[in-house]
This record gives sequence, structure tokens and C-alpha cells, in this order.
Amino acid sequence: MNWHTVADALFPQGHRIVERDNFLNGEALVGGQAVTVIGTTGHTPIGVEIALAQAKAILDTVRQHPGRPIVILVDTEGQRLRRRDEMLGINSYMAHLGKCVELARLRGHRIVGLVYDQALSGGFITSGLIADACYALPDATIRVMGLPAMARITKVALERLEQLAQDNPVFAPGAENYRRMGGVAEIWHGDLAAALERALAQATSDDRRAELGLARGGRKLALPVARAVRTGSDVQAA
Repeated sequence: MNWHTVADALFPQGHRIVERDNFLNGEALVGGQAVTVIGTTGHTPIGVEIALAQAKAILDTVRQHPGRPIVILVDTEGQRLRRRDEMLGINSYMAHLGKCVELARLRGHRIVGLVYDQALSGGFITSGLIADACYALPDATIRVMGLPAMARITKVALERLEQLAQDNPVFAPGAENYRRMGGVAEIWHGDLAAALERALAQATSDDRRAELGLARGGRKLALPVARAVRTGSDVQAA
């Protein structure tokens, strides 16, 4: 989906978002309050340049606009798989971006992510998934690894993975499956501006993904295992 269309729907009170080399940055009004907007478009992979640009935009917001909410618009095919980026240490750049997001959270910035088109692998982890809460549009494409690639890595037959994907959201792509697992808080339909305003009002630094995944039947052991590790007790499955 075109980011201009999404931005107009999210920010009917106005926005000043600029696209440069598939990197989105600017500010907008939500419920009369200014927010910082960062993101990507064009299914662009996250390389060292965009990772640094996103980190800089977040740090600028922390310095210049204390407490201002941050909205992350996600459309990426994942981490850029090039020798140059690997040699430069793309993992460190991604980690730096994640630390900047966490710094903003610790400084009181509410952070909401929205997958409006595509979200894959590492590029999704350090954008939408690292926000206080991540949301998605109904037609968004979300996956960490495609089933053919998963079959090559795990040595499990593709046909078997396709069977598992029919009933288990862990193996299946799509916004609804990620909602069931708790990675996506909700899928937005209808009034996007109202949905965003509500999401920012409800944003909290508490990580509820394992709790949501258990309640929705998508991840039945994540929360029990985490509790068992924390308390030193046996795993009590639901």
C-alpha cells in the first residue's frame, strides 16, 4: 500500500513526512498532539544507512522533544543481505537501533508500530516488534521466514511444514497468525486515525506478547516457560 495513502488516513489533522531513499521521517498530529514518525517504504531492506537514519531520528526526538510519542511505519523485506553490510557489522547497527528505541522508552516516549505493507525477518524485529505495541493492516504481509526457506534450514519436508502451518500460527505467515501469537496486538480496520489515537493512549512499556499469545491460543508455552524460568518452578502448560 502507498505510504501517502496510509499517512493521510492515520494523520487527518496533518503531517509533514518526507521520503528519502525509502526512509520516512517527519512529524504529524494525533489527537492534537505532535508525534514523530519514522519508517520505511518500497519493501526496502534495512541496511546500515537506514538503521543509522532511524536511530538518529529517535535520538533527535529524545533530545529535542522529551516524551513525544513515536510512530513507526513498517514496510521492509528484512535485513539487507549484502557482503558490504555484513562486513560493516549490520548486526551491530541493528542492535544500536534497538538500543535507541529502548532508550526512548525508558525516557517516557510511547512507541507504536504499524505494519502497513510488508514486514520480514530482522527488519521487522528492530522496528514494529520492538515498539511498545505493534499493529497491522488487514492485507499486511508478515513473516520471519518463508516455508521453503524454513524447510531448507530445518531439513523438515516442505509438505510437512505446510501441514503444520494450517493449524499452528508459529509456522504460518500473515497478520492474523501474528495476532494469534501476540506479536501483533490488533489488526486495524476502518478508522485508522481513531485506532492510532487509541493505541497511543493505551501504550505501555509492559511486554504482553507472551500473555496475548497464550490467551489467543497461538503460543501456549511461551508464558508458562518464562514464568518457570523466573520462579524456578516446573512448567505449567495451559
